[in-house]
Amino acid sequence: MSIDSPHEVGAAPGVPSNEELAAMSAEEAMIVGAEIEGVHIVHRRERYPIAGTMAEKRAERTIAGIFLLGFLAAVGFIVVFCGAVPFEWHLPGEGNQDFQYFTPLLGALLGLALACVGIGVVLWAKWLMPEEEVVQERHDGPSPESEQIMSSATLISGFNDLGVARRSMLKTTIGLAGGALALTPLIALVGAMIKKPNEGAGQSLFHTLWAANVAVVDANGTRVSPDDMLPGSIQTVFPGVPGGVQAGDSPTLLIRLRPGQTIKARKGQAGFQWGDFVAFSKICTHAGCPASLYEQQTGRLLCPCHQSQFNVLEDAKPIFGPATRSLPKLPLGIAVVDGRQYFIAKGDFPEAIGPAFWERP
Repeated sequence: MSIDSPHEVGAAPGVPSNEELAAMSAEEAMIVGAEIEGVHIVHRRERYPIAGTMAEKRAERTIAGIFLLGFLAAVGFIVVFCGAVPFEWHLPGEGNQDFQYFTPLLGALLGLALACVGIGVVLWAKWLMPEEEVVQERHDGPSPESEQIMSSATLISGFNDLGVARRSMLKTTIGLAGGALALTPLIALVGAMIKKPNEGAGQSLFHTLWAANVAVVDANGTRVSPDDMLPGSIQTVFPGVPGGVQAGDSPTLLIRLRPGQTIKARKGQAGFQWGDFVAFSKICTHAGCPASLYEQQTGRLLCPCHQSQFNVLEDAKPIFGPATRSLPKLPLGIAVVDGRQYFIAKGDFPEAIGPAFWERP
């Protein structure tokens, strides 16, 4: 084939030249390209042969309404996440209980936004784009430039079939819905870090219900006395205040050492122990599981979830497993009620309990 041939070198027989393709409309080039590629268009027709009919406008408005609903749902997600609905947990009867709607609202609004965008796109294809039925033959091998041009024409033709240019309402509403929906993961990932966790009501990440002179009680709310425990025994205790037993950050492990066992206290915490009794947060500093399996002979405390071990005799220092921080220690004291001694706390834990977070000292 000479260099002046109107057909491209390497093109299959019957393939139009680049000049011929350039003279065709996108739809014509798409049809030619489809036939050459072995894609036979069996049936193709416009949903609305006459543009601008009432039926077409009604379908367009319905789809636009769905996209608009998706936009409003995505905006609602952002508004709820940013504080329109309280999210801080409160004990029953204490404070606003609307926090229980925070997570369900986030899930419902995000699900509605995703559903609206998906349903709108599907209905756009089913109601407004041309209806067609095609059969394609499979083939292998690279395509010459002319076929690449025809493939591009297929994409352009498909875009034209969307009718975006003449359907400004749909273009605007899907842009709104898609844009707002795209913001939701950004808001969820970044929004929670805008406000520091140690700010706001109660600084809840740094404080529990334990405080000076708060009684130490068991799960039934009964005060705990030193006479109630044998050497080497342990007991889960809670702050004796309303809601103390139910609060997730309250569980504390009260341990009575065996004769001869001593605690190597951390700096500034030597006075936290009372006699041969010591108390540590029961919440593992790795993932928040209950560290409650105690080996009294060795003084080791085991968390069953991920096998972290803490040496109680070294002030609950981690000695095995993924935990890297000692369990926080509760300062213990004694109060005499009706001639009998009972444990009280001399203050809250001196450090935040539970797993580490980015601002933990």
